Amino acid sequence: MSDYVYSRSYRGKVKAMILDWSGTTADAYVVAPAVVFVEVFKMQGVEISMAEARGPMGLRKDLHIKALTEDPVIRERWKAVKGAYPGQSDVDAMFADFVPMQLACLRQYCTLLPGVAEVTQRLQSQGVKIGSSTGFTRAMVDILEEEAAKQGYRPDASVAGDEVVHGARPGPFMVYKNLDMLGVYPIHAVVKVDDTTSGVGEALNAGCWGVGVVRYSNYMDVDTPEQGAALSRDELARRMARTRDILEKAGAHYVIDSLADIEPVIEDINRRLARGERP
Repeated sequence: MSDYVYSRSYRGKVKAMILDWSGTTADAYVVAPAVVFVEVFKMQGVEISMAEARGPMGLRKDLHIKALTEDPVIRERWKAVKGAYPGQSDVDAMFADFVPMQLACLRQYCTLLPGVAEVTQRLQSQGVKIGSSTGFTRAMVDILEEEAAKQGYRPDASVAGDEVVHGARPGPFMVYKNLDMLGVYPIHAVVKVDDTTSGVGEALNAGCWGVGVVRYSNYMDVDTPEQGAALSRDELARRMARTRDILEKAGAHYVIDSLADIEPVIEDINRRLARGERP
């Protein structure tokens, strides 16, 4: 028996990018879902802050609500108001409220982030396919895609959180379904871009390159685009440094300011792939 084992090594280029929605391609600071999470708890008589609502961001929305009900502080607050800890029936009731409320307000939060239309169009013209994954449901993604197309962003495929059996990030299955739809392989030729740790985890679990984006991330803890625009230079830098640290510690291969800065990353990944490197 030989002492050597031989294996194939992909030496081609990046073939596809899988992009998150809120905080990555649109909806600066991920306001759309956060405001509705606050509201559905308020309808139950329980106050949560925007910062608390943001905690599990990136999860499928029903699982996000469930994670909030499992937060020890929120659980105690809920019990003080309602006399018992929240259970699955409470999660189900709040998700039933969440869906129509999110659908009703989502178009207000569909503005593309700076440079998104331009950079995705350039990459698509070079043969890089664009997919998307999200914690939103298909009905919500339909709205996002319709509004994004008006602004020049048209992904080649999209997968919603309710379109895979195991839809919860950081599971990899929305990435895999995108690749099936796009006809793209191997996984080493794929880049996943996201503003949350669960999205970075999605990339790592899928086996592709993971890129975190900072500038309009959920972790910037900004409640409105206007608040974000009013941040001082020092405060903006402080929040960006904190967000960068969160995404780096989550294991992102690269962390950049925004999707507009992705092209040098892809060039670097192409060089690494040519050398036989893998994520």
